[in-house]
Amino acid sequence: MANELYPVFLKVHQFETLIVGGGEVGLEKLSFLLKSSPQAKVTLVGKSIKEEIKTLVKAHPSVTLYERAYFPEDLTGMQMALIATEDHETNIGIQEEAKSRGILVNVADTPDLCDFYLGSIVTKGDLKIGISTNGKSPTIAKRLKETLNEVLPDEIDELLQRMREIRDELKGNFGYKVKKLNQLTSSLVSKKSIDNEN
Repeated sequence: MANELYPVFLKVHQFETLIVGGGEVGLEKLSFLLKSSPQAKVTLVGKSIKEEIKTLVKAHPSVTLYERAYFPEDLTGMQMALIATEDHETNIGIQEEAKSRGILVNVADTPDLCDFYLGSIVTKGDLKIGISTNGKSPTIAKRLKETLNEVLPDEIDELLQRMREIRDELKGNFGYKVKKLNQLTSSLVSKKSIDNEN
């Protein structure tokens, strides 16, 4: 069966996000989110919050911590919830409450309860590539991320900036601009093909 996921890139700093769980998994979710979106507005609730989370949050004033038990009221005003407690039944209960409120949910290590997955991300300046295995193998996604990080040159961001300048300077309608930009970038593909033949 085909992967039916539709990839999107969210402006997470414009969302209100709740993370429930202050342990290792909560740290992983928060770190991942802040690495990609350093200004993300996050509220993290956990009965016990790891020191690594507290240290991470010191550099991110948009994150609020509550070291206490989760209450259903914590979902009020949230658009996204990442559920990462150590208790499966607790996770299910929070997921059900979030869904009843129309909140997008990700439940750690439980793909069937997720509205979305947090895939591996490759970032080179303004270039961002998301990798998903449809929840089947985070390990393969991680390996692909490592490969793309090695293969893509850091200079790709400089090329992106130059292409934007060229696009802004081009005269003509949208169709003409697309055709011209396709001509300018065709050498990226053909050069790779030539390199592979040698």
